Amino acid sequence: MRYATRTGNVASAATDCLVVARRAATDVAAALGVEEQVRLVLEGTKGRVGGVARVYLPSPPSRLLIIGADAKDDANGSLADFRRDMTAAAGALANLDVRHATVCLDDFDAGGKPGADADITYRKARIALAAVAHATYRFSAYKSKKPSPAKLRQVAVLSRRRAATRRAVAHAQALDDGLAFAKDLGNQPPNVCNPSFVAREARKLGRGNSNVTVSVIDEPKMAELGMGAFLSVTRGSATPAKMIIVHVSQGKRGDQPIVLVGKGITFDTGGINLKPGSGMEEMKFDMCGAAAVLGAAKAAIASELPVNLIAIAAAAENMPGSRASRPSDIVTTMSGQTVEILNTDAEGRLVLCDALTYAERFKPASVIDVATLTGAQVVALGSHASALYANDDDLADAVADAGDAAGDRVWRMPLWDDYQKVLDSTFADIRNVGAGRAAGSIVAACFLSRFTKAFPWVHLDVAGTAYVAGRGSSGRPLPALFEYLLKAASASG
Repeated sequence: MRYATRTGNVASAATDCLVVARRAATDVAAALGVEEQVRLVLEGTKGRVGGVARVYLPSPPSRLLIIGADAKDDANGSLADFRRDMTAAAGALANLDVRHATVCLDDFDAGGKPGADADITYRKARIALAAVAHATYRFSAYKSKKPSPAKLRQVAVLSRRRAATRRAVAHAQALDDGLAFAKDLGNQPPNVCNPSFVAREARKLGRGNSNVTVSVIDEPKMAELGMGAFLSVTRGSATPAKMIIVHVSQGKRGDQPIVLVGKGITFDTGGINLKPGSGMEEMKFDMCGAAAVLGAAKAAIASELPVNLIAIAAAAENMPGSRASRPSDIVTTMSGQTVEILNTDAEGRLVLCDALTYAERFKPASVIDVATLTGAQVVALGSHASALYANDDDLADAVADAGDAAGDRVWRMPLWDDYQKVLDSTFADIRNVGAGRAAGSIVAACFLSRFTKAFPWVHLDVAGTAYVAGRGSSGRPLPALFEYLLKAASASG
């Protein structure tokens, strides 16, 4: 999808479809000379947040989408209401027979005076275009008969705030590129998307850009580095593991980098602790953390964000086999700490702990890891929010604020020492699981925290948010990550 900005009045907008606020529909109709058609539609429909009324016209624009509540009910509009309006509008656009649409942004209220505040205009434009990105995404690479794609090819934002909308469009375009990359990776079948495939896709990020380098650590190098935990996960697989590192050097020389680490289990059978068969097909999504951090790197590159960024994808398959790790095996991590593997299905923390230790060498300003780590996160928060754990309050607040701004919410969970004792092992330094099912997401985060003493760290457990059953990868928490990077770039100035 391509995005653009427009200025001028609504009557001069060259477009197939206008998206207008219901509160301003009568004025728009007068400007276009279609008062009667719009009056009949307004009288025949009821305005509400997230409501869509369609008007078909004989000449361009051939469609009007009238969105939202009536003016009397829209006096206290909020960004949350606007997000619902734009989600509905984008869904309608994706199914219309139009190639170009224009959103009349200034007439939508979203808290504050419509069209008067540049920051609100920027935020509204980002929300509108993010909704379009999600609504128009399709993955049909393996259909023998391709379904009809959305005909929409370009969406423009019409606003008097030219600078704000241009900035919003640039950022929205970059995020769209990153989301498409991440969703495509997540939706690939596991017989295609193995660690080697992830590495090949990641290498594409560095093509033709001197500020981007991509390196891959293979299993022999992992053994040399002492990554016994990472290697324990891949033992049962015929496909070798890869640790992929994307270096993006677009910030000031010498500035400490932000490091993003993603769990990339391209298929998770559970290993010797085999998962139940029901729902196992969803375990191809166990690499969505890696997809998100690579997508964030792509978005940062596309937007030329002035940040130094390192994205690490810890990619492996967790398979049963004659060489697979057994419950009660003990391995030595890159940090030197030993781990007793009591459940081979708690494998994500084993690849992540070595990846986090490796990240220490970059002397990072902050580290955020992303993982579909525990079913307990889904029990706790469902699909609405990712779980956030942190060893640094300022970083936790920054990531949470970014999630709120992007509509990609997170919820901070406790990381108290009280939970640590269940990880104490009789035979090694750490168990890889607790003594029971209680507080499973917290205990997993406690395990990771033992490898993050050297830097500010946030862990995002996205098991409930990274994909939607039956529909595929959501790309989350990429919007929150990109928003965090935008704010970090702005702060470094």
